[in-house]
Amino acid sequence: MDLNQEVHNAFEVIKEGGIILYPTDTVWGIGCDATNEAAIAKIYALKQREESKSMIVLMNSERMMYNVFKEVPAVAWEILDLSEKPTTLILDNPRNVASNIIADDKTLGVRLVKEPFCFKLMERMKKPLVSTSANISGMFTPKTFKEISPEIIKGVDYVVNLHREKVCKNPSTIIKLSLDSQVKIIRK
Repeated sequence: MDLNQEVHNAFEVIKEGGIILYPTDTVWGIGCDATNEAAIAKIYALKQREESKSMIVLMNSERMMYNVFKEVPAVAWEILDLSEKPTTLILDNPRNVASNIIADDKTLGVRLVKEPFCFKLMERMKKPLVSTSANISGMFTPKTFKEISPEIIKGVDYVVNLHREKVCKNPSTIIKLSLDSQVKIIRK
């Protein structure tokens, strides 16, 4: 299990519009290039999820954040600095991503990650990575690789061969921050 080889394999699939099953800093995720509308549609279909339920994207740098959001509220950086655990922020008016990843209220959930696989993959992609739990919509979120349904495993174009024994902690905290400075905790 070579990290760089897995990053290479995943990148090759993603750049051709494929979808991957991969370990994140929280739970196993299904992902693709956040700018590729067709790949995102494949994930919605696999999860049997309505497109009105948006998914989050992972990013690996402030620069990537500012590429997607012209304005990032100052409190966003404070929350990220103070967070003890992975935190997803829902921010207003994303751009430079596929339209079918943006929620109806013109927001997008994002999480900055340091997890080595995700970080390096996005370094190669130079784009954000879609991240949604590896389950059919409405089913439980798997905490280990073994709990992921065969339907999901067969439905992706590539399964990353890392951290298969890892038991995941809880999903991320979700906080909605609007440009008018409202803060709302969606999931602790």
